[in-house]
Amino acid sequence: MIEETVKQSILQTLRDIEVQHQVRILYACESGSRAWGIHSSDSDYDVRFIYARPASAYLRLDVPRDVIERPISGDLDVSGWDVFKALRLLRKSNPSLFEWLFSPVNYLESSPVIGQLRGIAIQHFSEAAVFYHYRHMASGNYRQYIASKNPVLLKKYLYVVRPLVALLFLEKQRTLSPVYFPLTLYRVDLESEVRQAIEDLIERKQNGDELGMGAPNPLLNAWIDDLLTRWSKIPDDLNKVQSMTPRLNEALSVILAETSAVESLGEKG
Repeated sequence: MIEETVKQSILQTLRDIEVQHQVRILYACESGSRAWGIHSSDSDYDVRFIYARPASAYLRLDVPRDVIERPISGDLDVSGWDVFKALRLLRKSNPSLFEWLFSPVNYLESSPVIGQLRGIAIQHFSEAAVFYHYRHMASGNYRQYIASKNPVLLKKYLYVVRPLVALLFLEKQRTLSPVYFPLTLYRVDLESEVRQAIEDLIERKQNGDELGMGAPNPLLNAWIDDLLTRWSKIPDDLNKVQSMTPRLNEALSVILAETSAVESLGEKG
């Protein structure tokens, strides 16, 4: 739950970005640990957004930059992607964008097209692309911070087990997992000892435990090794990428038409 004062500060920051950069923010959400449900009280607010410029801004030789980033201020980390970048990433089944679209913490949604994009994502996403992303994320964090190390930085276990649990969900349900990690964890089958070890880490993190250095967990390490080995080969289903292109082009046309209409109303006002 986001405190009202924090939410209002975030909304004001988004309004300031619209004015400063002459863009329309289509969607804004929380990303990272607060969206995943594994944050502590002092975790940053990772605000992410999708924006559109006036159609005329795209009709020139010098294409505008497709990212807007604000300097981190206090505990606010705010950045966003241009709609063209977002739709190209959606076509590639980019899980980071999926996590934005399905975030449980939604700050702003000014276009009905965002709901359509969620539908396109669910219907056309590539399982292979999602498997590759999350397996690479889990493997990278595991090899860098946990495997063959003693002591280990305990919070890094959460950055390994979260993507692996998401893949267990995908493997069984054949659809995208919830962004809220405790819900995904609840809906997958795990040995009771593994589940308890993960739940203990989440609870400690939520209660403000910094999860500093500690002894590695042999049970979790064995479970992680087993899954990474099982998913060493990922089936190729990337043919799905092209199947969503026509619908994304339609969505883009609607967004640009909306933006032009809003711009015209502003000029008349």
